[in-house]
Amino acid sequence: MQEKLPAAIRKVWTISALLTIFWWLVAAAGLFACHILWNWPLWLLAFPAALAVLQPIIMLSLVPYRYQFWRYKITDTAVYMQKGAIIQSEEAVPITRVQNVTLSSGPILRHFQLQEVNIETASTSHKIDGLTKPVAEKLRDQILLLAKEARDEG
Repeated sequence: MQEKLPAAIRKVWTISALLTIFWWLVAAAGLFACHILWNWPLWLLAFPAALAVLQPIIMLSLVPYRYQFWRYKITDTAVYMQKGAIIQSEEAVPITRVQNVTLSSGPILRHFQLQEVNIETASTSHKIDGLTKPVAEKLRDQILLLAKEARDEG
């Protein structure tokens, strides 16, 4: 059975989308300062200003769909992740390839008492966005145990 992310992750994604407005406005302000100081063309402001408006609108509209389709499942052989609102992708990380599993959380995730599970292999890193702390710890321990058992068998 595939597991859903906790509902609180929608709030995290919403706040993250709103924070992108701030960063694009900082870029626009920097370009405006360059316009005043060095007479850079004013049209350069159009790109960050447009992105400050459009990107959060798109990201906010995709939050419900993103939540609807994000799933994960742990089996004895692999960690399966399904994600994507418009372009859906499914990933399978073989348990035998797992080298490290780490838990992390930034200030927004911590506020909602969520953690990210990062599953690292030799070549890539995969993450399960925001799980409650007990679920994240259980998942980390389960994946590490399965990886150890797979190595012992092989």
